[in-house]
Amino acid sequence: MKSAVIVFPGSNCDRDAQTALTEVMGTPPEMVWHKDGELPQDLDLVVVPGGFSYGDYLRCGAMAANSPVIEGLRRHADRGGYVLGVCNGFQVLTETQLLPGALLRNAGLDFVCRPQPLRIETSNSAFTSAYGDRAEITIPIAHHDGNYVADEETLDRIEGEGRVAFRYSGNPNGSARDIAGVLSENGRVLGLMPHPERAIGGHEGGDDGRGMFESLLSAI
Repeated sequence: MKSAVIVFPGSNCDRDAQTALTEVMGTPPEMVWHKDGELPQDLDLVVVPGGFSYGDYLRCGAMAANSPVIEGLRRHADRGGYVLGVCNGFQVLTETQLLPGALLRNAGLDFVCRPQPLRIETSNSAFTSAYGDRAEITIPIAHHDGNYVADEETLDRIEGEGRVAFRYSGNPNGSARDIAGVLSENGRVLGLMPHPERAIGGHEGGDDGRGMFESLLSAI
């Protein structure tokens, strides 16, 4: 499997993504600087990592969404490639409109950083097939702007289409309908605020995030 991780100024989870992909997939990803106009050829998966791209100036993910590499990311998604956006990566994917909705300041106005219980809403996706429907897992979160919002029509649509992939058990940030992660219409783009790359087993404790990468490996 051929993968890549996009690196922005301010990314701080790109190395975590690199480690997770290398360990679970067996092949190190390409690390792509955001000013590169093109992604490597024949990629299966592109990861948009967590962190604080451009220091979260203007609006989280807004400046990164206008980086030169984004057109390559759009082309990758348009041809059916897999895209995983984690935390700040989720914010970037909503800013590029590859995913619906937006991420606002946490309802409590605090940065939250802790292990977070989640519920798998569907195992019928390339990102969640290793889990059972309604399975309970625990994945770390670390964000200040993770409050997922969308208008009621959009929320009803993604719920009806089975595009809510993860839901919080005990909402940490005020997200609409406890939504922690959403899928694109074709199911090949996922954005989520929790960090599965920080839960693959080892020093961080817990391995509930490993199933996401195993699911992708199986799908690809």
